[in-house]
Amino acid sequence: MPPRKSRAAAQRVHAQKALPPLQFSHPLPYGALLRDSGVQFVVYSSSATAMRVLLYEKPDDPEPTEVIALDPAKDRWGDIWSILVPGLAHGQLYHFQADGPFDPDHGQRFDGQARLIDPYSRALAGHFLPGNDGVVRPPKSVVIDDSFDWQGDRHLRRGLADTVIYELHVRGFTSSPSSGVKNPGTYLGVIEKIPYLKSLGVTAVELMPVHEFPTEPPTGIPLERGNYWGYDPLAFFAPHRGYATGTQPGCQVREFKEMVRALHAAGIEVILDVVFNHTAEGNQLGPTFSFKGLENRVYYMLGDGGAYYRNYTGCGNTINGNHPIVRELIFLCLRHWVHNYHIDGFRFDLASILSRDRNGDILPNPPIVEVITEDPMLADTKIIAEAWDAAGAYQVGSFASLRWAEWNGRYRDDVRRYWRGDYAQTGHLATRLAGSSDLYGDDGRQPYHSINFVTSHDGFTLSDLVSFREKHNEANGEGNRDGENNNFSDNYGVEGPTKRADIEAFRARQIRNILSTLLLSQGVPMLLAGDECRRTQQGNNNAYCQDNAISWFDWNLVEANADLVRFVREMIRFRLGNPTLRRRSFLEGVTSVEGALPDVEWFSPEGTHVDWYSVDASLACFFAAPTPEKLLEEDDIAAGGIEGTPRHVLIFAHAGSLPRVFHFPEPAAISQLPWRLFIHTGREAPDDIFANGKGPPVDIQQPIELPERSLVCMVADVAPADRERIAPRPE
Repeated sequence: MPPRKSRAAAQRVHAQKALPPLQFSHPLPYGALLRDSGVQFVVYSSSATAMRVLLYEKPDDPEPTEVIALDPAKDRWGDIWSILVPGLAHGQLYHFQADGPFDPDHGQRFDGQARLIDPYSRALAGHFLPGNDGVVRPPKSVVIDDSFDWQGDRHLRRGLADTVIYELHVRGFTSSPSSGVKNPGTYLGVIEKIPYLKSLGVTAVELMPVHEFPTEPPTGIPLERGNYWGYDPLAFFAPHRGYATGTQPGCQVREFKEMVRALHAAGIEVILDVVFNHTAEGNQLGPTFSFKGLENRVYYMLGDGGAYYRNYTGCGNTINGNHPIVRELIFLCLRHWVHNYHIDGFRFDLASILSRDRNGDILPNPPIVEVITEDPMLADTKIIAEAWDAAGAYQVGSFASLRWAEWNGRYRDDVRRYWRGDYAQTGHLATRLAGSSDLYGDDGRQPYHSINFVTSHDGFTLSDLVSFREKHNEANGEGNRDGENNNFSDNYGVEGPTKRADIEAFRARQIRNILSTLLLSQGVPMLLAGDECRRTQQGNNNAYCQDNAISWFDWNLVEANADLVRFVREMIRFRLGNPTLRRRSFLEGVTSVEGALPDVEWFSPEGTHVDWYSVDASLACFFAAPTPEKLLEEDDIAAGGIEGTPRHVLIFAHAGSLPRVFHFPEPAAISQLPWRLFIHTGREAPDDIFANGKGPPVDIQQPIELPERSLVCMVADVAPADRERIAPRPE
């Protein structure tokens, strides 16, 4: 028991509090659970020799008001310690404290003085407080009543193929004074910007980490470089308290739920970026404030007999995800977010960590991946893998099973390289436009298993991608050594901002080229928040520590770049209204229906079938509207109906450095369709895009000249006779 520093506190604190006769009950679930008479505290530790619950009155109290010792003979079943404490209620603050062996050479790191965050904490309160005894006081766990009026809200269950993802940072989205919101940098601030999200047309927000992470180091001294992104977990079950407007312990739980409920009411799903690969406790030199002090050898991958931490994350330690205890924690955590917060899906950061066993070897059938895949409560959620880690594992195209979609890093790189004008990239562009069958076509997966993106939080923004040839991370304080060096970016003549109108016009065209490619590709598009209005990080491609204007969404840009915002809105609206771009199965280039067009064809600028051995930087792509028969077949896959009216799509893409003339494809069945102009990135707004693809008719007898680095997209309606063939689905 820690020494007492307050006479008043000393009068209330006892090694063991006298309690009424207790009957052991409810050994599960883990955590602090409200019961009719009080709170049941349940924690796992197989090696602990003693366990205590420390109770506090206020978040920043350095010492507990009561210490309750669990009796190993009565309060322990197997390796589960459990006790019911009468008279406690919602909002109660607590820590665990455990005695046990301290033998670092063999992976044991018990510290009987350490205050421990409950691994199953539903919320945290307070800060890290340095103690006079040298023991760090981490934030307190909070007992939570999960009751909430959801007003009938349920998961939206939108199909992946019909999804447009918008990756945003809760704080950064509204922290800038330009946001004009009442509650900047918070869950409630996001609610205030829902009208904007809805106007863009995105169907899902992917939130950067919102489970608890430290905003100061365990010493309590302000961080030299902040932890803005949040990839440093403290408590997986708890929403981050720093994004709440209130100060009452646990208020973040209610405010987070209010945000989810409001987003769902607007038809927008919520996907969480979850970090089940490491924690904020660091390596053998790091602090002990949770997992280390309860069962270090179970929760972490250890090497050299347990003396050091295997580091496949680049963050000091690696979660031992395929140990049964940790596996249970992860899937219970996912269930918690789905059930208690109505979360619609998860993106797993460094998901290849989940493929490693406790020795770090890649497993062919990882148990934790299988558990997530088969868990019945997660059955209608979106499961997305970042299919690589920091130690060289790269599983894009081969991660897990049909249940998992993947961030397609190959898509990002190939689209960047094509539009930059790199040598011989046309074939790669075609593969990415068509849904990446090279990655997902041989194991039963479909185009919607590819999460297509060109930019994300990790790297350049889209505006910076076309404005900087090199990274500029000096503000991070690491001598510009951090961040990715190989960005496939360019500045087109001047590094960074410029007043040269010709360069600015060229950059604006490249942005439209990339956004058009992204939203015309088969698969699931993901936009980085702010790319639609040219948000910049001033060339910083690793802004993990920049909780300032470098990272924040500048809402003045929405008006300053209104033409680009309009461009993105029209692109999203067109995509969601045209099933041709949202296929549930891979394109084959053939048709089984007499008289129907092949579902995809590729042409050279001369209108002839493309020569894949050519190094030409130009390509024409024809996506045929699915036939009525095919639409009904894909509707069966969708299991919920396919929205929109199928329309033919013809794309001319030109990444060359000189103008290029394109002729219409030679097959009359294609060239004689009633084509109308939809996109022309070589033209100034408003003629760069036409609402709903209803631009001027195109004269197929006249070739179209594309300026350097530009894209044209045309649309043709399906003949009325073909539309009439679509019969109602049988009951």
